[in-house]
Amino acid sequence: MAISFASAFAGHDKTLEFRSARAAVLANNIANADTPNYKSRDMTFDSILSDEGSKLKLAGANERHISGDSVTSGSGALLYRNANQPSLDGNNVDMQREQAEYAQNSLQFDTSFMFLNGKISGMKKALIGN
Repeated sequence: MAISFASAFAGHDKTLEFRSARAAVLANNIANADTPNYKSRDMTFDSILSDEGSKLKLAGANERHISGDSVTSGSGALLYRNANQPSLDGNNVDMQREQAEYAQNSLQFDTSFMFLNGKISGMKKALIGN
């Protein structure tokens, strides 16, 4: 019997990838806090989901079935953030918000990692027998 890692990890591996990519975007915002005309960016899980949904193809066994190319058309995962208080130089990075978002993302990354680690530990125990 073959082990399906995709179903065994239950999406926690993809969640870690998302959290890691979001951390890079948030860190980029923090690094560019003093760059004139820099616009802060962010990623949401919904934007990633709609982007992945655009890759889904409709399957039909009959010519009368819907013949669309895809279920949805994603607009991309990286979004611009609306400024609460834009500065005179055009930069809209709010350091407090960016740091709070980064900290929250870090906690969510740690939680997903903990779940994934638990899944891997359980699989190892099942394979080894301890």
